[in-house]
Amino acid sequence: MTKKILVMALLAIGGFANAQKGTILVGGNISYSSEKTEYQFSEEKVNSFTFSPKVGYQFHDNWTVGGEFAVTSATNDDGAVEEKLNGFKIGAFVRYTMPLSQTFSVFADMGVGVQNQKYKEYGPGNAFYKSKADGVYAGVTPALFINMKKGFGLNFSIGGLGFETLSYDNNGADVSNFYFNFGQTFNIGISKNF
Repeated sequence: MTKKILVMALLAIGGFANAQKGTILVGGNISYSSEKTEYQFSEEKVNSFTFSPKVGYQFHDNWTVGGEFAVTSATNDDGAVEEKLNGFKIGAFVRYTMPLSQTFSVFADMGVGVQNQKYKEYGPGNAFYKSKADGVYAGVTPALFINMKKGFGLNFSIGGLGFETLSYDNNGADVSNFYFNFGQTFNIGISKNF
């Protein structure tokens, strides 16, 4: 019994040593989706791509601070109207990590920054419309980290909590959005501590 407790204690200590103070964290997510809907006389194609890397410095065994960036591109084409949306976010994040074992850790990323979106719409007869919006965002995303080997691993999250604003140009709308989407999204990312 004492040997089992000693082995479990050593595994727990090893888990705390996975991502050590003074290391650099590099990680991020990539997502792509493509959807085609066919109607009787037409079809609609929707494509979207998002790339969101982050780099941080682990200044404490449980705390990391760094920068994050995200770029998004989406198109919607139904044959008559084509819509294009391009956006980016840039900001800072702080991460608190709690090791559960040598293999598993849970963490929460708290991020804040600025964002920009550009929208273009091409319609029939050379019709064209465009708009641009600027705003801010803040959010908290809890996740699970699975250590595959030497600090390289997979991140799994199922949603988060956040707030964002967008203010459109040319007397356009001012939009604010609060979201709480636990269980409605599923993301897989990778990360590595150097």
